[in-house]
Amino acid sequence: MKEQVEVRTLKEGKYVLIDDEPCVIKSISHAKTGKHGSAKARIDAIGIFDGTKRSTVQPVTDKTYVPIVDRKNGQVLAVKGDVCQVMDLAEYTTIELKIPDELKDKIEAGKEISYLVSMGKMKIDMRI
Repeated sequence: MKEQVEVRTLKEGKYVLIDDEPCVIKSISHAKTGKHGSAKARIDAIGIFDGTKRSTVQPVTDKTYVPIVDRKNGQVLAVKGDVCQVMDLAEYTTIELKIPDELKDKIEAGKEISYLVSMGKMKIDMRI
């Protein structure tokens, strides 16, 4: 799911869609209006799910899409290799999520974790 907003309302730390991939904004710089043009904004962002750096330049009056990112909590039921089975604590549904390399030693059965859901993708996101 996504919603449409003006480029001028975007802020660092918020989310934006670049190349149909949800990204978190790392920096925004605004250029002045020129003699025959409109003010432009350069947005540098990093993909939430793939970690790829992306940039875009758009007029500040244009509209862009912002993904709706939900942070949910779940309990780890089982760990098998680099995949864990998680039960959502609100809906009681079971899903399988890939464990990032930096969290392999921290995730074990019975622990609570948080994960992100956006644009049909899911990712473990533990704030340590």
